[in-house]
Amino acid sequence: VQLQAYGGGLVQPGGSLRLSCAASGVPFSSYNLGWFRQAPGKEREGVSYISRIDLSTYYADSVKGRFTISKDNAKKTVYLQMNNLKPEDTAVYYCAADSILDDLKRGQADYWGQGTQVTVSS
Repeated sequence: VQLQAYGGGLVQPGGSLRLSCAASGVPFSSYNLGWFRQAPGKEREGVSYISRIDLSTYYADSVKGRFTISKDNAKKTVYLQMNNLKPEDTAVYYCAADSILDDLKRGQADYWGQGTQVTVSS
């Protein structure tokens, strides 16, 4: 299983980015998918998840109303649309996949992407 995250970059506060994570080697629809981030000097935190069963979505309080997770099974890709970005959103963002949603939420996913840097700065 391979996850390839991309789409990060430098953006000004208030701007938008869309992260993508392409999967290969998995039956994509069988996995719960999520995004995590880790800022310098901080622990990794869960940002958003999407359930494989009913497509329920979950968001960290810090990103609710600004970020949207979605997926395209045909393209085997999960997205994270990030709007109204703030400097505190600066981090390396990782995608992850696991067949058990609780494991994903605990950050104990079986599969991880390599990370993509998001920097929010003027």
